Amino acid sequence: MLAEYWPVLLFIVIAAGVGVALLVFGLLAGPTRPDPEKLTPYECGFEPFEDARARFDVRYYLLAILFIIFDLEVAFLFPWAVVFKQIGMVAMIEMGLFLVLLILGFAYVWKKGALEWE
Repeated sequence: MLAEYWPVLLFIVIAAGVGVALLVFGLLAGPTRPDPEKLTPYECGFEPFEDARARFDVRYYLLAILFIIFDLEVAFLFPWAVVFKQIGMVAMIEMGLFLVLLILGFAYVWKKGALEWE
């Protein structure tokens, strides 16, 4: 049974070998002329005015998490919509309950002001 996986293993080894070979070739054959101007950080044409390790506001992370949550709603709706005719009325009620809870959560977040940005 393991003999069937030899082509896959061979493919992985060859792919890794080609990747490493290209990296090594680039390091050996590429020009290495470090210039202080080249090594400076570039930020949209401006000199960086803050440290790159500056702290972000917690609202940024909260907004990102909320986006993921509400984006997953769509990920759950698509497969449900594809098999809608086969799953019956019980699934319709369950999806309605899911959407109602999601809308209530969205309204709560909106009322708390988590979606507002200064």
